[in-house]
Amino acid sequence: MASAKDAGFAPILAALSTMQSNVQGKEKGEAHQFLEKFQKSADAWTVTGAILQDSSTTVEARLFAATTLKGKITYDLHQVPNDALPALRDSLLQMLQLYISGPRPIRTQLCVCIASLAVQMLSWKNVLSTVGSAVGTTNDGGDTMLDFLRILPEEVTEGRKINLSEEELNDRTKELLEDNAAQVLTLLVQYSQSSPAAATNPRLYECTASWLREIPVVDVVNSPLLDKTIAAIDDSRSFDAAVECICTIYKDTRDVDEMKSVIMALYPKVLALQPKIREAAESEDADVMKGVTRIFAEAGEAWVVLIARMPKEFRPLVETILECCVRDQDRESIAITFNFWYELKQYTTLDKYVEARAALADIYSKLVDVMIQHLAFPTPEDGNEADLFDGDREQEDKFREFRHTMGDVLKDCCEAIGVTDCLSKAYALIQRWGQTYGSQVSGDKVPHWQELEAPLFALRAMGGMVSPEESRVLPQVIPLLTTVPDHDKLKFQAIMALARYTEWTAHNPEVLEAQLNYVISGFNHKSPEVVQAAALAMRFLGTDCAKLLGDHIPQLQQFYDGVLDKLKASSQEEITEGVAAVVAVQPVPKIYASMKLFCDPVMNRIVSFAEQAKDDDGEKVVADYLGLITTFIQYVQPYVSPNEENPAVKYCKEVLPVLAGISKHFTKSIPILERVCKCWRYMVVSYRTAMAPLLGELATAIAEGYQASKQGCFLWATDAVIREFSHGAEFVDQATSENVFAFFAQQATVFFRILSDLDVVELPDMIEDFFRLASDAVRYYPTKTLTSELAEPMAKASLTALTLQSLEPILAALHFLRDVLDFGHDQPPVSALAGPTGNAQATPPEIQNAVKRILSNTGQEMVQRVMTGMMFSFPEDVFPDASAVLLALFNIVPQAAAQWVGNTLQLLPAGTLKPAEANKLMSGIAEKLQQNEPRKVRVLLQDFTNSYRRRNVAPREGLGRLEAARFRFAG
Repeated sequence: MASAKDAGFAPILAALSTMQSNVQGKEKGEAHQFLEKFQKSADAWTVTGAILQDSSTTVEARLFAATTLKGKITYDLHQVPNDALPALRDSLLQMLQLYISGPRPIRTQLCVCIASLAVQMLSWKNVLSTVGSAVGTTNDGGDTMLDFLRILPEEVTEGRKINLSEEELNDRTKELLEDNAAQVLTLLVQYSQSSPAAATNPRLYECTASWLREIPVVDVVNSPLLDKTIAAIDDSRSFDAAVECICTIYKDTRDVDEMKSVIMALYPKVLALQPKIREAAESEDADVMKGVTRIFAEAGEAWVVLIARMPKEFRPLVETILECCVRDQDRESIAITFNFWYELKQYTTLDKYVEARAALADIYSKLVDVMIQHLAFPTPEDGNEADLFDGDREQEDKFREFRHTMGDVLKDCCEAIGVTDCLSKAYALIQRWGQTYGSQVSGDKVPHWQELEAPLFALRAMGGMVSPEESRVLPQVIPLLTTVPDHDKLKFQAIMALARYTEWTAHNPEVLEAQLNYVISGFNHKSPEVVQAAALAMRFLGTDCAKLLGDHIPQLQQFYDGVLDKLKASSQEEITEGVAAVVAVQPVPKIYASMKLFCDPVMNRIVSFAEQAKDDDGEKVVADYLGLITTFIQYVQPYVSPNEENPAVKYCKEVLPVLAGISKHFTKSIPILERVCKCWRYMVVSYRTAMAPLLGELATAIAEGYQASKQGCFLWATDAVIREFSHGAEFVDQATSENVFAFFAQQATVFFRILSDLDVVELPDMIEDFFRLASDAVRYYPTKTLTSELAEPMAKASLTALTLQSLEPILAALHFLRDVLDFGHDQPPVSALAGPTGNAQATPPEIQNAVKRILSNTGQEMVQRVMTGMMFSFPEDVFPDASAVLLALFNIVPQAAAQWVGNTLQLLPAGTLKPAEANKLMSGIAEKLQQNEPRKVRVLLQDFTNSYRRRNVAPREGLGRLEAARFRFAG
């Protein structure tokens, strides 16, 4: 055999070696780029074959070659002449014979290659027999055939990657799958009966699961293969594959009316596996427990309608799923059942299944007990309460996340059997703990605190389900919560539980004072988590019990001012929301004084810290306090008539100059500038046209801030002014509207100047903010904007934005273009052009003509930027908007748009697009335009750009794996 050098693939092997070595990043990057280019080249066909047939090359290199070959067949088969396809097929089969005994990863990739070729090679009719003859009947040959059979349906399903028409793909699917289904089932049954080893071969059940897409499930259930699959669960070798196969069978039985006979045949066989739950629990094998739980839980999910209809017959299955929950002491598999409990609750809470609800109520009642038991924190064997998870932070995070998911199951139980019964169970556990251990509490030393904390968490989790009118359990529970000991986890959970019942408290004011005192005591706790919980509780007490606290403004302000500086920023925000809600319910004559009482101390802090701020940390403190002023503005929105002075606006007038001064001083501090702009924005959003007296001063401050800082947040603030003071807005006069548009024009001019001075890559956030502002200008001032001198520069700037790599600015630019193009149609897209009756009038000719003028100068570049973006660089999330721009162009100027598409195709790199493919696209576009179906042109362009990107731009498989230190190959 020729050496690697003689074969011509030495550079490939060298690059692969570099990828797996410890060399510097630059060399590895160059190697990666070289290999990626090689994978898409025509030479890869012969080089990969040579590498695969050279046993002296490393296994890693041969796997790379097989993976590359798979990509070539999937995306680049057009590089092979049709008359050479039989030779390619025979070559692949010969290579498969070389790897029948492994390594399996290479064998699998070659099976994928052959399956993908089979889908595309329409003249190949006897696929199964050809492959079967090639691999032979040895054990390894049987495994290889099973691998190929498993892969074939998957590759047919992935046929959209392949350049076949819909009709060709449908015909090929029938030939390869539907017409072979009966033969494949016969082969699988024969193989399963051929030997004990075959019956426990996991590949058999992987293959069966794959073909269940084609083989009718009734045929599988009525065949010997079902019993073989169930028996395979007893063997560790085939356990996972058999479980997966059974669960795949369930999926085909979800239409319970059509599949009832199949289900009734399958049900007893599945139920007979119940003893395996106890076996799995006793063996403490978490993986087996997960598999067994899946068998029952997914059966329940598939047949949940039958359970609701026939609760007596299917009760054993529900009990079995509950047993899985009970025996899962390690909490590794219980989550698999959660969706079943939710689905069952969804049905049993319907009136038509009330019988099932009653029949299964006791199971849901037991489920509550199980869930609360599983909620408990572990008890450390060494008694070290400071580290309940032996230093395993990952396990601790997993447990905390898991508890919240279990909380959702408790909510399901509340709906299934009623809130009162569920609350009563948690209350009984709390009472029992108090009777057993309450006398042993000493300060924060609390015996068996886990047994108290779990029902406290349960109460908190169920809070959202409890009606404010509940009167049986909560009157006993809430007072009990305010006596929970000072242990950090207990106090945290008690305060969090109280926070969930503040709506109930608002209807039961007699319990408010005790709660308030208990929550306030949490602010002095040594645990930061308890302090955070107290701040959150104050937020909900304030927002839900605002009217009850309305007479306590002085005391609240004293408390607020005293604790504010001790809290984290998030807790400052939460407690501020609470007190702001109380201020908001004050009588209008008291609003100004109340805002001043709370906000002036905060403003004094802002000014003081602003004078001291010398670094990022100092600026962050200023920004955080600025955010609190915004919170008051968001919450305090008194209703006053248009002729009266708004007391909140009166306070805004006092702070506006201070905010303007801060924005001028901190021109480089993004956190401060963003908070100032957010404050200004919400002044306009909250008080709307009541801000008119301050509009001139506010606009000046925004404009000066933008020019000085060049930060997009000022454009975001401008956007609020455009929205609230646009032409036609209620209580906005013509002069104000004109001034507002002039304000926008000024901001746009500054934006263009900045864009010309700096690289767009440095301005993604500003570009996003500008085009969101520009979109609103188009919508609220369509005539002024689209017929102005700003229109074309904005359109060109949006095309520049499309060259960025960031999602949000591209999305904003595309939305802007869509808004502009919408006015090129006969009907306007928004109410800005509505007539006196409120109905949309036809778009005026001057606006339509303005859009067409913009397109006459930018249309070619627009199509080029959008299409090349879809083919090369756009994030996937923008594709719908990008294709919508193309659709709009074809609706407005169809013939010109077609010409622009054709010109764009001519600019694509040589060799990446066959002339026939370009001609097919252009003729398809012409046909759809002739049929007056521009929407189908959009589909053609989407399919074309997706196909081009997959073939020429998207990375091929195989390279990422090479960076691993060593592959593990199964024989």
